Amino acid sequence: PERGGDLELNRLLSPCQGARPLFDILVVNEFERALLDLKNTDCVWGPVHSSIGQEATAVGTVHALRKTDKMLGTHRSHHHFLSKVMRHALDDSWNPAIEALPPEGENVLRRSLAEIMGLAPGYCGGRGGSMHLRCAEAGFLGSNAIVAGGVPIATGVAFAEKRNETGNVVVSFLGDGAVNQGAFHEACNFAAVWNLPVIFFIENNLYAVATHIETACAVKDLADRARGYGMESCIVDGSDVVQILATIGNIAERLRAGGPPWLVEAKCYRRYHHAGELPGSAFKYRSPAEESAWAKRETVERFPRSLIEAGILNAGDVERIRLLAKEAVSKAVECCTETGPPRKVRAELWPAPETAREGLRSSGREWEGVSFNEAGDFQDFEEVKYSDAIAAVTGRWLERDPKVVVAGEEVANFGGGAYGATKNLPAKFPDRVLNTPISEAGMTGLALGAAMSGMRPVIEIMFPDFALVAADQLFNQIGKARHMYGGTTDLPLVVRTRIAAGCGYGGQHSMDPVGLYALFPGWRMVAPSDAFDYIGLFNSAMRSLDPVVILEHHALYSRRFPVPSGNLDYFVPFGKARRVAPGTDVTLVTYGLMVSRCQALLPRWDEEGTSVEIIDLRTLDALGIDYDLIGESLKKTGAMIVVEEAAKGMSLGGRVAAEVTERFFDYLDGPIARLASIDVPLSVSRVLEAEALLKDSEIFATTTAVARRAWR
Repeated sequence: PERGGDLELNRLLSPCQGARPLFDILVVNEFERALLDLKNTDCVWGPVHSSIGQEATAVGTVHALRKTDKMLGTHRSHHHFLSKVMRHALDDSWNPAIEALPPEGENVLRRSLAEIMGLAPGYCGGRGGSMHLRCAEAGFLGSNAIVAGGVPIATGVAFAEKRNETGNVVVSFLGDGAVNQGAFHEACNFAAVWNLPVIFFIENNLYAVATHIETACAVKDLADRARGYGMESCIVDGSDVVQILATIGNIAERLRAGGPPWLVEAKCYRRYHHAGELPGSAFKYRSPAEESAWAKRETVERFPRSLIEAGILNAGDVERIRLLAKEAVSKAVECCTETGPPRKVRAELWPAPETAREGLRSSGREWEGVSFNEAGDFQDFEEVKYSDAIAAVTGRWLERDPKVVVAGEEVANFGGGAYGATKNLPAKFPDRVLNTPISEAGMTGLALGAAMSGMRPVIEIMFPDFALVAADQLFNQIGKARHMYGGTTDLPLVVRTRIAAGCGYGGQHSMDPVGLYALFPGWRMVAPSDAFDYIGLFNSAMRSLDPVVILEHHALYSRRFPVPSGNLDYFVPFGKARRVAPGTDVTLVTYGLMVSRCQALLPRWDEEGTSVEIIDLRTLDALGIDYDLIGESLKKTGAMIVVEEAAKGMSLGGRVAAEVTERFFDYLDGPIARLASIDVPLSVSRVLEAEALLKDSEIFATTTAVARRAWR
């Protein structure tokens, strides 16, 4: 990797250009010290990961970039956030050496502090706090508490910027520990293969919490990791703001010209322990001598001294800027707290407790003007294969919306993917139906970043089991992002995945993930049981501003179903179940493949005189289950059974049964029955797989018993 060299300050910086980054460095330093004081008086809830000692990495980078460039941060990101948002808020002509801080700058400090303190005036309404900061209008798209969690997201942002031809560059800050996370490597590979305009900026402060980099990584210079991905790299002095400014400025211009992504390693040092104001030496993993040596290099003293020596500013200028920073931070503290003793949070700034449930889902504005349909609304039908319906409606969205891209493993091969779900689409949309590496975390994180940037990605996770490889991105990130960031981002993305139970794929390719996705209420989840519902629910998924997972059962792909002739534009609503068959003796609640299996048993029940009402849930997430229809049915039948193919431990039945019991206890003649497959990984053996999966004979017998009030 290249190394930055010495630079002549007066050749690079005018007095104003020197004063601005100096103000940012000093204001970050003052802000962090104020936070640590507030933490000591219990005015900050949760950890404070201060950036004291690392101010230059953020300030140098921000001042090297355009205001329109994008940035994502880590759990230690106060300096990134403040620098980026302050740069956005203030005019470039403002000179802190001779002018007061404009109200816009004061507002940045006040709202930043409020957010970290968990207060309503914060940028995310206090929900994100210290580790989940976001201000999209300033180009800061989110800091992230998961080590390396934001790195794949940055590739998605860069993907969107490149596709939209904005000329913008994306910077993803990460710590030294992140280079040992798989998500980092997947993101680097994506960035290099797709030549994305992104800089992965490693702040190597030598320690995780207390583990030294030498015991965690086999390479001496983390920038060497770039060689494995065909990226460019360099090493900079993490306390030299001008070297960082010049280096990042040069790299940004190369990226704007179409050059490859970069990995930048800044050798730096955090003043204090991982969190709080005690030094690392207090915990015995660092020595006082090491801390003292690094303290002499800190930017907060080094940079102003360099500016004075170069004749860019004088000592009076520096002192005025220092006082301005101190006063600005003090004002922010006064706005958020009441002086004591003891100092305490201003009570009127706390978020209203009743808003805790708000912002988990979109407000619903995307449904304005949308008409929803059921099969009975149409007269003319044609029969199509389930897989052809998937390809047709996907193609319709590719035609109608240039923001839609389809990505996944093999989706552009074989003329339409591994099982025909993108049939004929790769040839028609070669730049928008994209094969990805075998890289679920990288792919899913990229989809999130693209969605946060206004695109509408559709990604295919070939088997639901592979979701566990991407669990952080699917659940920690996508499943929590809207609520965590205070409702400041839409998440218009769709994940398609096929359930392959009963196909002999074995224990790691046959999972039914209903119970997994149901754990995270940020997700919407649908399971279309026929081609009509697939088209309508896919349209709703693509219209939605929330993330949607569509569960497709492999056994349905080759089956033919009636759909409206020549119509791919109708919508089936989320949260609306379908009464498949009317009945009076028992309510059978099911979804997906099991709908047709239960329908096939109706003649046998009729022969025995058992009247079964079958309800297809269609929407499976906890907030979307149609309990109104279930209750209406139960009022008539008085008995209920939930039928699922998922293994019992991964099923929805227990949750549905508990909720129904709480809501409709007076309608029930007895306990709710639950049928599911047994709790074992499915085997490749045809015999063992068949034994593990729920059988039609069990469905028939148990439903009959429940209907006759003879169960248990």
